[in-house]
Amino acid sequence: MYPFFYDSSIIYLIPAIIFAMYAQSKVRSSFAKYLKIGTQKGYTGYDVARTLLDKNGLRDVPVELVKGHLSDHYDPRSKKLRLSKDVYQRSSIASVSVAAHEVGHAIQHSQGYLPLTIRGALVPLANFGSKAAWIFVLGGFFLQSLQLIDLGILLYGAAVLFTVITLPVEFNASSRAMTLLDEYGFITREEYAPAKKVLNAAALTYLAAMATALAQLFRLIVLRNSRRD
Repeated sequence: MYPFFYDSSIIYLIPAIIFAMYAQSKVRSSFAKYLKIGTQKGYTGYDVARTLLDKNGLRDVPVELVKGHLSDHYDPRSKKLRLSKDVYQRSSIASVSVAAHEVGHAIQHSQGYLPLTIRGALVPLANFGSKAAWIFVLGGFFLQSLQLIDLGILLYGAAVLFTVITLPVEFNASSRAMTLLDEYGFITREEYAPAKKVLNAAALTYLAAMATALAQLFRLIVLRNSRRD
């Protein structure tokens, strides 16, 4: 996704890359730690997801088992909530936290949560922009065309915007998750803080994605201006 030109501007990416590596390490370590600690109530991630969906009028949303590690997600196109094996089958603090977070997304979708709607609308443009941008940017450098570079930067900006709008979507889903877990008694008071740590660690990955995208956008602008000079 990121072409690296051999020039000093690459330094702008280094802090973001380090942050991204830290965020990935943090979410994996937090998930692994609290995956080993069971909740006192003993509900599995599936139990939590199914109950919360039903309680919020989403009985038509199925909860499916999906392959992969940390591959849990809610698909608004098919209206299906998919949980990885560790989340679906286990009754750990990490499992119920992640399951509730994905239910938060399903509730957002059912209520027409605006940031989620905007993010959904941005998906095609963001996907296209993140790939096509480099064709125009590299073409602009080879052909010495600032217009092509500007078009590439504009397209990449759509991908950056997607990472920005993702933040309120994810933070809101986590906030809903903590409220739901507490309200319906899936976790005890002592388990509340650990559950929040799991979701906060996951949130770091989205912050890191935004930071990396913004750093790359800034780098492209610097390269563009240096070519103009």
